[in-house]
Amino acid sequence: MTAPTVERRISSPEHRAAYQAAKEAPAEHKPRLITSRSVGPAVHGAGTIGQFNNRLAVLITKNVGTMWAAYVFSVIGITSLVGVISSNITLTLLAGGLSSYFLQLVLLPIIMVGQNVISASQDARAEADHLTLTTLHAMNVRQLEMLEQQHRILEQQHRILEMLRKPA
Repeated sequence: MTAPTVERRISSPEHRAAYQAAKEAPAEHKPRLITSRSVGPAVHGAGTIGQFNNRLAVLITKNVGTMWAAYVFSVIGITSLVGVISSNITLTLLAGGLSSYFLQLVLLPIIMVGQNVISASQDARAEADHLTLTTLHAMNVRQLEMLEQQHRILEQQHRILEMLRKPA
């Protein structure tokens, strides 16, 4: 005796309904392309300001994660060090203020927002891929059942042919 199946997935009712529909009628499933643009309105809204916020956050997040940004941050750090060594208080305050105030207080929240937008698109993409894979699996199972049924029919026809070939 097998234990009853317990639903362990944490998903929305809409996803569970789409999952069930994909299993029951795989031929009707249409794969979806999910991009950051298609999911962005869910994070900040579909208005002009929301779209601007999404685009800016993703743009900054993607650009801060490059070697060019690392070079810029290195130059800021070295500039601050040069200001301290040369006792140039203006250079020290400028580089230190830029790195400690702007980069930490402004850039970090923007990067976090960009990560939220990117994460939302990855989650939506994973759900769409899951439905497509479920559909393909259901189709595969049906094809295997049909092949097994054809195999049984062929075996039965083979037995009938053998019976007809035997002399009476």
